[in-house]
Amino acid sequence: MDYIIREAKRKDMAQVLKLITELAVFEKEDDAVEVTVADLEESGFGDQKLFHCFVADKEGQIVGMALVYPRYSTWKGPVIHLEDLIVTERMRGSGLGTALLNEVVKYGNSLGVKRISWEVLDWNKPAIDFYESKGADVKRDWDVVHLDEKGISNYLSKI
Repeated sequence: MDYIIREAKRKDMAQVLKLITELAVFEKEDDAVEVTVADLEESGFGDQKLFHCFVADKEGQIVGMALVYPRYSTWKGPVIHLEDLIVTERMRGSGLGTALLNEVVKYGNSLGVKRISWEVLDWNKPAIDFYESKGADVKRDWDVVHLDEKGISNYLSKI
């Protein structure tokens, strides 16, 4: 193993943003990333910490990351949501995704959560196969629902 998995630091956020952008390109959403390094620094390391992040560090380069945040299930109780698990393209197949997911699961267990949840695109077969090989239950009968900024504004204008 030529990388280490560790908790992210504020100084890692520029490289984390590069990984987020790489994922957006992979998901054919090249222009969708609006978050900035400053946003990540404030949200992850400011007074109100909104997320927890693990990074894979290979000789000072961040080559993977997993970002989680707390949620609450009305049926189960405390949950964490894995927003993104990203491995840079050149490191895929190296075991890095497993190492990052291992940290997320250990972290969730240490918090006593009842579930770790996340989404995966239905066309991303390698990711689906990976998650299922780890014992995850990929729910194919649920649809993800988003209300974006424009949708929020439109909604509010009608009430």
